[in-house]
Amino acid sequence: MTMLQLPRAGGTLAPYTPGRAGSFGKPDGALQSRVVFSAAHVVSDPFADTDPLNDSRIDWDATLAYRRHLWSYGLAVAEAMDTAQRGMGLTWPLAQELIRRSLAEAAAVGGRVACGAGTDHLPPGPNVTLEDVEAAYEQQISFVEQHGGAVILMASRALAACARGPEDYARVYGRILRQVKQPVILHWLGDMFDPALAGYWGHRDADAAMDVCLQVIRENAAKVDGIKISLLDADKEIVMRRKLPDTVKMYTGDDFNYPALIRGDEQGYSHALLGIFDAIAPAASAAVQALDRGDLATYESILEPTVALSRHIFQRPTYAYKTGIVFMAYLNGHQSHFRMLGGQEGFRSLVHLSELFVLADKAGLLADPELAAERMRHVLAVSGIV
Repeated sequence: MTMLQLPRAGGTLAPYTPGRAGSFGKPDGALQSRVVFSAAHVVSDPFADTDPLNDSRIDWDATLAYRRHLWSYGLAVAEAMDTAQRGMGLTWPLAQELIRRSLAEAAAVGGRVACGAGTDHLPPGPNVTLEDVEAAYEQQISFVEQHGGAVILMASRALAACARGPEDYARVYGRILRQVKQPVILHWLGDMFDPALAGYWGHRDADAAMDVCLQVIRENAAKVDGIKISLLDADKEIVMRRKLPDTVKMYTGDDFNYPALIRGDEQGYSHALLGIFDAIAPAASAAVQALDRGDLATYESILEPTVALSRHIFQRPTYAYKTGIVFMAYLNGHQSHFRMLGGQEGFRSLVHLSELFVLADKAGLLADPELAAERMRHVLAVSGIV
């Protein structure tokens, strides 16, 4: 097995030899006890000779192959979300093509997809009105529905910028939810993921914001399948979960505390819609398979070692987590390169990526440790570590 010299904080190097791959079997059929979505990343085209900040290109074959990988483990795909660099390299025109292709691929192989619809083609500005935000939502929802997709209603930077208070959120969401053809998943994305969403639902206080969100859900419960909250606060998620109408699911977006939230307690549990499941799909699937059998000990033993990796990938600045997600796909041979839309492969340090490698190995998440070590060696060499 290849021994690496990995950089550590303070400028030192430490020897590291990876261990053996974990063993995570694929399910025979659909996962039963929880609805499990993985938000999925996109693979950039490394040969695109374009301005990476304004004209991103996608390797469609590799991108769709990764979705087939997720589906093969029984996971549903949350498409064109922030994990796919939505609003950070994935423009709405590019997202449209991604949604169209992903839905067609899902239909061909029997995969499940829900697609992000937001307002990201409407830049926030002083002249943007609530009517503009509503029209932008309607345009994107219409596109998803026309192509047969379920909708994840994404948070809106434009709404956060122009809303004057909670009543404006109630107005916009109420109008949009009355129009959708089938129940949607709402997405409350915290400002640690996107600073432009600070004060969403009309309050900077999370408890007050939760009250507004819950009121919107109660008034439109027939049009809401569930809500994904990404606040990285397990206690707040549990409080909100217990206040939801019985017909509305909680989808955890908590990449720090997902094992306990998905397992649940005597009063309920969360389903999952997680970016980290892109990186740990085999383990996530195996854990839910164990949960389906009522084997809580195996569930815990599989997921618990992944938490340190997830907390590392999602450390501040949280929005840079996509770099770690793509790096995992590169290490595991799902793509031939470590390039991202907008050059975001540079959003994390070499020290960060080295620690990611170690944590992934300890969780048994390097599918082929020898291949992963060789790829890590290439990354190190680019930075002068031979």
